[in-house]
Amino acid sequence: MKIRNITLAAGLLVLACASPLLQAHHSFAAEFDAAAKVKLTGTVTKLQWRNPHTYFFVDIADEKGAVHNWAFELGSPNVLMRRGWTRETLKAGDTVTVEGARARDGTYKANANSVVLASGKRLFNGTADEEAPTP
Repeated sequence: MKIRNITLAAGLLVLACASPLLQAHHSFAAEFDAAAKVKLTGTVTKLQWRNPHTYFFVDIADEKGAVHNWAFELGSPNVLMRRGWTRETLKAGDTVTVEGARARDGTYKANANSVVLASGKRLFNGTADEEAPTP
């Protein structure tokens, strides 16, 4: 009886600890619509270089002139570094053109497949929906 209670308690503890981790990460298809392609140009406002995904934010004006701050998801820092990215690749104030897949919920969020800098340099992401070759 005592062993069974200890085993049950240990199992519940594992489930309680794993639950936030399972909710924290998601599949591409669960959050983004691969058919809802976007190509947007704007000004970088912020970069969050962290695991499990790096995010950068870009002010983009819509067709009526209203500016929206879009969040773009990238792969992990490790994957990005292997693709030529550094923490200094994007800086607040940079103008970029981003191609990717929009969030299913219609918010101002997308998974970025590629980012073109003002210099013309094209950088690729490292996510499941990636179609670009490794440079």
